[in-house]
Amino acid sequence: MKIVEEKIHILPTHNTPEVIFTSEGVIKIKGRALSLNDTEFPEQITRGFEVYLTNPPETTYVIIAFEYLNSFSAKILVSLLKKLSEKILYPKKLVIKWYYEEDDEDMLELGQYIAEANNLPVELVKTDDLAGL
Repeated sequence: MKIVEEKIHILPTHNTPEVIFTSEGVIKIKGRALSLNDTEFPEQITRGFEVYLTNPPETTYVIIAFEYLNSFSAKILVSLLKKLSEKILYPKKLVIKWYYEEDDEDMLELGQYIAEANNLPVELVKTDDLAGL
């Protein structure tokens, strides 16, 4: 984890996504999440969320763009999103955008399920270029 000028950047690996927290209120999670029981990555991202939540701006934008997300990683993501939604209280605002590729029905359905099952304000956004986000 690298913290530079109010920015936390967790670099991606073959099995873990890139995660960026900015002081301007943007949290970006993108890539592949294939961890089966790796505790190092969840600890890094949890620390990143804790640092971010010490002083979140008026609006927090969460950008999620996964190529692949397994069930272990999805459970971690849901836990973090719920924690974030509990901490970002009125009058502050939370905007979650779940990007999925046009032909990826699995990612669309997973985003819908996570939003509905956890009562999270998720906007589903179709894209033809996840890498460009």
